[in-house]
Parts: sequence; C-alpha cells; structure tokens
Amino acid sequence: MQDSGVNLRELVLEVMLAVTRDQEYSHIAIRDMLDKYQYLQKQERSFLKRVCQGTLEHMIWIDYVLNQFSKVKVNKMKPQIRCILRSSVYELKYMDAIPASATCNEAVKLAKKKGFHSLTGFVNAVLRNVSRSLDQIVLPEKEQDIQKYLSVKYSMPEWILKLWKNSYSWDQIEEFLKSFLMEAPVSIRVNPLKTTLEELKKELEAQQIQVQEHETLPGVLYLEHYDSLRRIPAFAEGKFYVQDTSSMQAALLAEPKPGNYVLDVCAAPGGKSIHMAELLLEAERKEAEGSPGIVEARDLTEYKVSLIQENLKRCGLPNILAKQADARVLDREQIGKADIVLADLPCSGLGVLGRKADIKYKMTREASQELCSLQKEILHTVQQYVKQGGVLIYSTCTINPAENEENVHWFLQEHSDFQLQAQRQILPDGGRNDGFFLAKLRKE
Repeated sequence: MQDSGVNLRELVLEVMLAVTRDQEYSHIAIRDMLDKYQYLQKQERSFLKRVCQGTLEHMIWIDYVLNQFSKVKVNKMKPQIRCILRSSVYELKYMDAIPASATCNEAVKLAKKKGFHSLTGFVNAVLRNVSRSLDQIVLPEKEQDIQKYLSVKYSMPEWILKLWKNSYSWDQIEEFLKSFLMEAPVSIRVNPLKTTLEELKKELEAQQIQVQEHETLPGVLYLEHYDSLRRIPAFAEGKFYVQDTSSMQAALLAEPKPGNYVLDVCAAPGGKSIHMAELLLEAERKEAEGSPGIVEARDLTEYKVSLIQENLKRCGLPNILAKQADARVLDREQIGKADIVLADLPCSGLGVLGRKADIKYKMTREASQELCSLQKEILHTVQQYVKQGGVLIYSTCTINPAENEENVHWFLQEHSDFQLQAQRQILPDGGRNDGFFLAKLRKE
C-alpha cells in the first residue's frame, strides 16, 4: 500500500470519537475526513472507510470480546482507549492481510501519542491476549437465549430484536441481520437526459469500475470497486444518481402522469423528487403532448434545501424546484392542489442499518415512539394538499410496524376520504437493497 505519510489509525480514532462520543453520523464523519485528506491513496481511503464502518457494524461483538480480556469493562474505559481497542480488535478479526503484531504495535504507539503513556501496557496486554484467543471466543448459547446470541453475533441491540420478534420469526430476523453485514454494491439510476444505460456502462467499465445491470429495474446499475463517487466524472456531470432500489419504489408506485403537480414534503437530499421528475419527463415524451408537470421538493432547513439544490444542479432537470418549508405547518395556498404528495418522513432508520450502522446505537425505543407522533402530525397536515382523485405516498426507511402499518391504519381511520391502494414492507435482501415501507393512498 502506498503511503501518504498520514497515520491512518489516528484518522480512524478521530472518526470513531466523532461518532461514538460526539454523536456525529458515521457517513458524515467519514466523508468529512476523506474530504480533509483528499490526497490519500485509494488503498488508504479504502482502509479508513473499512475500519471505521466495520468497527461500527461489529461493535457489540467487539465489546463482548474486550470485556472477556479486560478487567476494566468497555463502558468504563477512557473514550480514546476504548476507540483504539475497538478498531484494533476489528483489524485482528477481519483484516487478515495485516499482521497481528503490527496491529498491536500501532495501537500502543497511538495510545502513547495521545498522552496515555501509563496505559500502553494495558493496551498491549489486552490486544495480544485477544489476538491469541480469537478462535476460542464463545458466543452466548443460541438454544438458551437466542435473542442474546443474535445480539452479540450480529451486533444488534436487543430492544430492536424484541421489536422485530413481534412481526417476524427468529429465522427471518437472522436473515436480515446477515444482510446488514454483507458488503453491498451501490445502486444508481441512469439520468436519461444526459446518457443511456449502455453508454454509461461502457464509460464506467473503462475506469475499471465493476458494473452490473439490475435484474428487473430498467436504467438501474450496481457499482462496485470504485474509489470515491466524487472522483467519477460521470457523477459530477450528473449522468447518474445514487439511490437504493427500495427507495426507487416510491416514485414508481406513484405513477406520475404528464402535467402532474408533485409535492415532496421531506425531500432532502432529493433522490425521490429527481426520480419523480424524470418519470414525468419520460411520460410526457411517450404521450407527446402537454407539459411534463412539476415537482416541488421541500425540506425543513436551509442546509437540507442546499443539498437538494446541489443535486438538482448536477442532474440538470428543468421541471423541479426546491423550497424551504416545515412539513408540520399547513401551507394554505397548497390545499387541494397536488396530484401527488410524497411523504417520505423522518423515521427510526432500522431498514438502512447496512449502510448507516451507527443508527442502531443512537436510536432508542422512546425516540422511535416520538417519531411515530411526528409522522402522524405531518401526515395529518400534508394530506390536505392532495386534490380529489390525487395520491398520497407514505414511505419510511424502517422496519417497525408502529411507524408503518399502524400509522397507515390510524391515517385511514382519521381520514375516511382516502382509500388504501397498495402497501408493502420491503425487507433487506442479501445486501442488494435496504428495508423500506410504502403505502399508496388515493383521495376519493
């Protein structure tokens, strides 16, 4: 591996502290670190991402291991030492190309560099004991306590497993726990205004990016083995948009028609709005009449609206605009005007744990219950924008009946002028898609 002269494990430590101590989101902390050190070599960037993401994905298992070899329990350790030990155990277990002695030595050096001279012996002893005994680690007994077993093996908090047990069998739960830990390709939608699937595929393959067409969705590709999206010219030129295949179902389920006015009330960073705008343009071309319609993409803060605008500028769609607005506050000018209202609402995120592992440590049962109340508040407000015969699409990226099916049941009881046309809970599948929920409700 080429060396840029940067201590990568020190960067890993900074990211892990930002996520576990300072409560930053992991994808933002990693992105910011890579932006700061843009001159890192491809292999160095890959190392940084893999160790940070992998440590978070396996953190409950890592803590279980550390607690067997350390007299000081993980939750009592100093934050810097805890993070150094966690990422080092990940290296020992999952990165065979790195000698165990190198991992231990680098951890000791980093602890010393950060001012913990008196703890270097402790760090060294714990890691060397772990490295000698990794193959003998015994998990909780599956037959005696399957919930504890699954929690440790797949690093999933037990409250989430209890939640899922109300709706799924343990076998089903274990399947999507496996899925969350699989290395997943990135799915993209081709921008038909700027290129074709065939042209984009050739362009990406010429850059040694592994490309595979989606089995059933037209214009969708899976990407693997690339360094950074921002370093792919086709991305900067707006030739494709990154979006999970489950998330793509929202616009497809809405079936926009030429001339439709679509209002996306919680749109950032804009993927579903952009997809909807593309479908409107495609529908107009097929029917060769009228205007394509318009998509208005709204979100709460100036920052979120700036994310939407950044993506709109890149994709170059003429029939979409962004606006700052609070979805909880009724916009009287919009009452009864929208053919389609897309309400992809803030949720617990339990369907995207394969991409954002830190969510499972930040989210709580109490917070998910608060989100249910917020979802109902927004739905009650935004349903007023749907015109007669129009459609409300409700979606979340979670696996939680209280936020999904139960919210739809509540909505139909509160708003008898709507009829449920379709409802679907998509489960994570082999690392190929996220968990996602959709409901299509038509105003009669």
